[in-house]
Amino acid sequence: MDGVSEVTKFLNPERLDEWMSTGLAMGMKVLIALVIFIIGSWIAKRVANFVRGMGKKNPQLDETLFNFLGSIARWLIMAFVFIAVLGQFGIETTSIVAMLGAAGVAVGLALQGSLSNLAAGVMLMVFRPYKVGDFVDGGGHFGNVEDINIFTTVMQTFDNQQIIIPNSKIWGDNIINHSHHPVRGVEMRFNVAYDDDIEKAKSIIHDVLSRHEHIKRDPAPFVEVETLSERSAELVVRPFTDGAHYFDVRYTVPEAILKALGAAGMTTPYPVTRMLQK
Repeated sequence: MDGVSEVTKFLNPERLDEWMSTGLAMGMKVLIALVIFIIGSWIAKRVANFVRGMGKKNPQLDETLFNFLGSIARWLIMAFVFIAVLGQFGIETTSIVAMLGAAGVAVGLALQGSLSNLAAGVMLMVFRPYKVGDFVDGGGHFGNVEDINIFTTVMQTFDNQQIIIPNSKIWGDNIINHSHHPVRGVEMRFNVAYDDDIEKAKSIIHDVLSRHEHIKRDPAPFVEVETLSERSAELVVRPFTDGAHYFDVRYTVPEAILKALGAAGMTTPYPVTRMLQK
């Protein structure tokens, strides 16, 4: 009889109605949560694609940066979606938001250096003071830029070393982009003794420059006396060349000029201070 009474109690219409209403309520919560998740996921994906598309449409903007920003936007939206889904099941979301905020502050304090590199990387990608392939002097190093990412810049030096520089170190210092302008001036100096003919020396230098295959005629090379020391006149020589041939001119012209002046019987005396050091 006890078993029959338990079955009767189990099949009580009032209890069945209660269970059905509870099941329907839970089903509605699950359905609403599912709708929120689907719509939120769709919005997050559309926002991420929109942000990434901005980088693709404008060639002046860095695509890597906008891919990164698109991913951040998507996960931020999905975080709010998960909080909304949990709220549908009666879970207190205020404490979860507070915990996420505290965790974000803790992570931010722990990753101060990385975040500064991230911020510098964003600035470098937005303002683009240099690009991949440029010869850059920055962060205390000089080389050819091989890669620019969110946290670091990768350079290759002339002796074929790879240097990975934190972006904050580059952004916080002077940046010299040797490849920004297509035509570069190559500045060098020569000392000519007072006993020699300055005009003749300038003519010899102009002749050497005119015979160099990579030196441009327009703009014309600049050759003038800049300073007068105790023993000589210092000539500033500034030929112009394409950026791609800068270092060829920089390392071949001084020797050619020195030989030409010597062949003409002219001397290039050392400064007095350098003689006293020897």
